Amino acid sequence: MELKEMEAALEGILFAAGEPVGVERLCLTLEADRPTVDAVAQRLADYYSYERRGIRLLRLDNSYQLCSAPEYADIIRKALESRRPARLSQPALEVLAIIAYYQPATRAYVDQIRGVDSSYTMSLLLERDLIEESGRLAVPGRPILYRTTKNFLRSFGLSSLEELPELPNSSPEDGQITLEMQAAVERLRREQEQLPDGEVTDEELEDAARTLLRTEQDREGG
Repeated sequence: MELKEMEAALEGILFAAGEPVGVERLCLTLEADRPTVDAVAQRLADYYSYERRGIRLLRLDNSYQLCSAPEYADIIRKALESRRPARLSQPALEVLAIIAYYQPATRAYVDQIRGVDSSYTMSLLLERDLIEESGRLAVPGRPILYRTTKNFLRSFGLSSLEELPELPNSSPEDGQITLEMQAAVERLRREQEQLPDGEVTDEELEDAARTLLRTEQDREGG
């Protein structure tokens, strides 16, 4: 299959799927190796971006997906008469941040860091498909482990978890989330309201991440 034909085939597959499609599955279908499929996908993504088309091609970890261009979110929403999804609350952002950085994590682990019960908030994140179950911890009681989803990556504009900003060396067992983290999450929530469909910029995510947790040394130095 020629590259131009492969590009068209990839576009058709992703359009018809309407959800992320794994790279391995694309390789088998297109009868091509991973570097070739990645190169074709990047070529297609660059074309959409350069030509300012109404769709974008996203890489989500080991998958690809077609989506609408964020700058046309309001117009698309108006045309389809769809309602803007509810924004994440501060507790939801706190729980999501903990799971994102320390996954897979149990609910008890999240509760330990936050100092409050997180069961209701985690159920909301499960409904929003931002977190999912990922097995059970091998301890008595076998509590459920949770991790973030591909929808989490898409919502926060990330291609993979490796793009999460680095945190300072810290131990989440030090205690409750600090006031600094709560303030950062609140800023992130306010700024998130200005973006379409809950997307968050790298700068905003980095600002919240850098103040996510503080070490004892940080607190002593402050």
